[in-house]
Amino acid sequence: MAERKYFGTDGVRGKVGTFPITPDFALKLGWAAGKVLATQGSKKVLIGKDTRISGYMLESALEAGLTAAGLSAVFVGPMPTPAVAYLTRTFRAEAGVVISASHNPYDDNGIKFFSAQGTKLPDEVEEAIEAMLDQPMDCVASAELGKASRINDASGRYIEFCKGTFPTELSLDGYKIVLDCANGATYHIAPSVMRELGAEVIEIGTEPDGLNINEKCGATDIKALQAKVLETKADVGLAYDGDGDRIMMVDHLGNKVDGDQILYIIAREALRSGNLKGGVVGTLMSNMSLEIALKQLGVPFLRANVGDRYVLEKMQENNWKFGGENSGHIIISDKNTTGDGIIASLAVLTAMVQHKLSLNELVTAVPLFPQVLINVRFAGGENPLESDKVKSVASDVEKRLAGKGRILLRKSGTEPLIRVMVECQDGELAQQCAEEIANAVKNN
Repeated sequence: MAERKYFGTDGVRGKVGTFPITPDFALKLGWAAGKVLATQGSKKVLIGKDTRISGYMLESALEAGLTAAGLSAVFVGPMPTPAVAYLTRTFRAEAGVVISASHNPYDDNGIKFFSAQGTKLPDEVEEAIEAMLDQPMDCVASAELGKASRINDASGRYIEFCKGTFPTELSLDGYKIVLDCANGATYHIAPSVMRELGAEVIEIGTEPDGLNINEKCGATDIKALQAKVLETKADVGLAYDGDGDRIMMVDHLGNKVDGDQILYIIAREALRSGNLKGGVVGTLMSNMSLEIALKQLGVPFLRANVGDRYVLEKMQENNWKFGGENSGHIIISDKNTTGDGIIASLAVLTAMVQHKLSLNELVTAVPLFPQVLINVRFAGGENPLESDKVKSVASDVEKRLAGKGRILLRKSGTEPLIRVMVECQDGELAQQCAEEIANAVKNN
């Protein structure tokens, strides 16, 4: 694979107003993508965004670039990332574009693409777009210019799609749910989905102003959600991130239920209904308790590198349907082609309703092990993880943990840091072991 100049693992991302998140680059990116994609069929590209103020500027610039290359831009407005993946497929578009920086603050933004199938663009297409970005920009003849239009019922279509994943014979009638939409892309979708399925809904984080996305709310900060669940005596709290591809949950006692626990509940339910077909993919950071709990069910478990892209790759390699990260990015591939916070939360709510159990009761099988993470800075040069002394200490610790815990040592890809992670049922032992390894790295 060629070295990327602009595309990271999740499209192009950065600080607004700083290259590459500038209107002139978005214009050129729209044009370059249009040139590459115009060789295919329908000549229309869907554009969705989250609620950040910079979305207006970037969607206008992308529209100009696409139409100059001869493709039509179809706007769906503020829409969760998984909704754009779904709508791209259902409208038979050439590609989908999402303008979002996910769980980041409002002054960041990003541009990522979906293929016509609602999956990440193939590497060769991204590479062709990068190559086109280095060419001088031109414009097709006036008669061949693209047009711009808007899908007015896009949110309604996605609401119905989400509801369709919840069993028709069940209802959320009698459930009180607190929803935190992070002042992001799910603000006008998730409350309707839950209400139309019968729930009583209490909303927070549903008043976006362009600047308050992910601010002290949403999947990355659930304190307000925990407080509201306890205050209103709700059955459950659901928190999405800015672009709606992540979910964190809170039980009726105010306890956090993270992506590992959510993945376990969904996988166990699939196993019970005969819908699992294979195993579950987590990441290097997935809690060991998830691995042990799945093993007790006889469910195979594999770890991918951190990042939803790698989780999906491993799922596809094994032809498995379920994967996710502890951050709440859950992929159920027979329902959508990417992580989908609303659909993952509906899968958990299905289990609650079906078995008449609280969320707290559903997670008892997977109590998270304490994780201790220590970052150790080292002078440039040799990687301390290659040293015999560090290897020896790490080996001793592994023997001591013997199946009751695990260690993960990795070198940061961006700065001279060694990340030491120890996870164990016994928090004190985890702390002690992490410090021993960190000291060996420091004194190497």
